[in-house]
Amino acid sequence: MDHVVVIGAYGSAGAAVAGELADDPDIELTLIDDGDPGGGLCILRGCMPSKEGLSAGAHRFQVRHDDRLVGGVPDVDLERVVERKDDHTLGWAAHRREEVADLADREDVTLVRDTARFVDDHTVAAGGREFAADYVVVATGSRVNVPDTPGIEEVPFMTSENVLDATAFPDSGIVMGFGYVGTELVPYLSEAAGMDLTVIEHDARPIDEADPEFGDAVLDLYREQFDVTVPTNCYEKRLEATADGGVRLHVEFDDGVTDAFEADQLFCFTGRRPNVDRLGFEHTSVTPGEGWVRDTLQTDADERVFVVGDANGREPILHVAKEEGNIVAENIRRHARGVDTRPYENVHHHVIFTGLGVYPFARVGHSEESARAAGHDVVVATRQAGDDGVFKTKDTPEGLAKLVVDRTDGTVLGWQGLHYHADVMAKTLQVVVELGLDVRDIPDRAYHPTTPEILDGLVRACADELAD
Repeated sequence: MDHVVVIGAYGSAGAAVAGELADDPDIELTLIDDGDPGGGLCILRGCMPSKEGLSAGAHRFQVRHDDRLVGGVPDVDLERVVERKDDHTLGWAAHRREEVADLADREDVTLVRDTARFVDDHTVAAGGREFAADYVVVATGSRVNVPDTPGIEEVPFMTSENVLDATAFPDSGIVMGFGYVGTELVPYLSEAAGMDLTVIEHDARPIDEADPEFGDAVLDLYREQFDVTVPTNCYEKRLEATADGGVRLHVEFDDGVTDAFEADQLFCFTGRRPNVDRLGFEHTSVTPGEGWVRDTLQTDADERVFVVGDANGREPILHVAKEEGNIVAENIRRHARGVDTRPYENVHHHVIFTGLGVYPFARVGHSEESARAAGHDVVVATRQAGDDGVFKTKDTPEGLAKLVVDRTDGTVLGWQGLHYHADVMAKTLQVVVELGLDVRDIPDRAYHPTTPEILDGLVRACADELAD
């Protein structure tokens, strides 16, 4: 019987590994987690609680932009937002803990509620005991990445976790970090908290994974609809506190010009980093860093140590963490049988709840840029949301979508959408891309008019070009 130790059993990745292995009669399982109350990053401090705030802001945004409604724009009650968020997330986290506890009731499964540290390559200490393992799975998630900008130690700042718990904000703020976290929380701070914001963008536009027109559309949306100031092509040089307790950020633009911005509050939405620093890897042959985890999710230095989910730093996305957990469970079984482990492979499938989720960005498969870089000769169709009357009738006329198709055989390579309901359309396009469907085989069939009409237009345009 092989003994598997899972460090971080309450998170999405760790719970997936545990769920797959708990019933295996050839595996003894030790699950370790020190979370308080425990339940995983996504549930307690990530994607799920953030949607509570975004949804409240979205309601206000839509009222504010609909001239058919009268009576004034309501305020968002931040105390009620946080109260409801806490009620929901604590309930979901309790459900996750119950799932893990149910696993621990099974024979050959042990749950330890404590912090884990490596004693040597395959021995883990927790709860006053040492566990000798045949395999160790590290699923400890990620933590906030605080940049080393000079002066940051002298200026109080808020992270995404602080924002989700806050019931009051000052009048103005400076935001460092305009990636996934920033693009989602900036509109919340503007709309729900009523803040005047300056957001630093290192490049010409946000959303690196998108083709340029999508990043440009996000910039326009945030500047025009949320009144956010976004200086582009500039970098943070240093921070300092102002005499009135605020913050001053000095920046330098690509052309060498410098400037300074002042506000009441600094926000650091500068991403997350693997939460592995305090696991005691110095007592093992494993050294966390660039390229330390293989495609099979085994560490480069030790094939019996697996790192899954945010902890490996490869792709910190919830659905990826769950899929990686399933692959790790399979690969442990394969390795134990002397069979080659298999790599985790997935089709690019990301959703960012830009524009408070009213105008989400989604990408499945290739962008036009990545498809051309991969050597594909492509047919491309782009459609503006405003070209379809249904978006106008729903008072959500902004945005666009793009379909990328291989010119040689008609295979749909990828899709991007930045418009109302793009998040829910992503699943349909995931099926199309992962099945490798020919765009000409997708039915061109009339149905009751809905927002997915935008997909019909893209498919029809690409199919027509191939026919020509």
